[in-house]
Amino acid sequence: MNLKLKLTVATAMTMVAGFVAAQETQVVKIGHVAPMSGGQAHYGKDNENGVRMAIEDLNAQNIVIAGKKIKFEIVAEDDAADPKQGTAAAQKLCDSKVAGVVGHLNSGTTIPAAKIYNDCGIPHVTGAATNPSLTKPGYKTTYRIIANDNALGAGLAFYAADILKLKKVAIIDDRTAYGQGVADVFKRTAQQKGMQIVDEQFTTDKATDFMAILTAIKAKAPDAIFYGGMDPQGGPMLRQMEQLGMSNVKYFGGDGICTTAIANLAAGAKTLNNVVCAEGGSSLAKMPGGEAWKKRYDAKYPGQFQIYSPYTYDATFVLVDAMKRANSTNPKVYTSELIKTNFKGVTTHIAFEPNGELKNPAITLYAYKDGKKTPLN
Repeated sequence: MNLKLKLTVATAMTMVAGFVAAQETQVVKIGHVAPMSGGQAHYGKDNENGVRMAIEDLNAQNIVIAGKKIKFEIVAEDDAADPKQGTAAAQKLCDSKVAGVVGHLNSGTTIPAAKIYNDCGIPHVTGAATNPSLTKPGYKTTYRIIANDNALGAGLAFYAADILKLKKVAIIDDRTAYGQGVADVFKRTAQQKGMQIVDEQFTTDKATDFMAILTAIKAKAPDAIFYGGMDPQGGPMLRQMEQLGMSNVKYFGGDGICTTAIANLAAGAKTLNNVVCAEGGSSLAKMPGGEAWKKRYDAKYPGQFQIYSPYTYDATFVLVDAMKRANSTNPKVYTSELIKTNFKGVTTHIAFEPNGELKNPAITLYAYKDGKKTPLN
């Protein structure tokens, strides 16, 4: 073989090797945790759908990081809305060396899981857990892209006092980190607004029979009940309020009851018309990309939309945006980029406060008209 031919062959081999290297694919795993079993599974499925949809959209972009084509994959775990199962799921994701985590749904699972993610150096972004205590430890791995309970509870109390002019309210919570947290904020703000708390009752996130506590509350003749908890309890509670003749009592709650499913869970109870609930974000119509995104979601997952999937979708993109800016999928390298996020998402323009909270979060109040969730602002 002459020298010229040798050089030509060598050049060709170098080009092929370079092409192969450029096309080398790296699998990057993103964890997701939510209740996929039990009474809150409809929330969990919706959240997981948002992550899956984001991963599909990201993979269609043929993203290259550090010279490698990236293929994202979801690693989904079920925490059943149980704190112990939540920490076990978090440790499992750490052991699996996922690059980041979207989740969890419940504050009661997210707060203990946050320490595990911090200790193993994996960032997580929640689009659902709203208890303010989540960001109090100051972990550099914890981020939230939705308003917290301070905004939700206070917003509902202001509406009750200033718009509806209510004077007396009873409070029920399910003793979870979320339910108790949002109820406490509502209570404090309501009292500051001059409202009287006529009764306080407690239940659990597994209960279905509320006749005893509702009977006790009825005797105090409140204008409204605030419930801190989720819709598997909220729906039956509305039915039982109707059975007890409490059809004129307003029913307030945070994002936990602000679902499409609560209309079905209330099973035709007229008390659904008395619900006023709050979400930590804009309505779909006011989100930058909300309505177009929702059409795509419904085509993929008909009848499954609840609340948080636009946020879990954005949370996935926020993690990947930080990877791209760091030119690394290694959490030790890209986590420091998350605090610098300046990302135009489907839900809002996402940027973070120094503690990982979303800057300038919106809240939206909703009512149910003819069984359909309708924004009030």
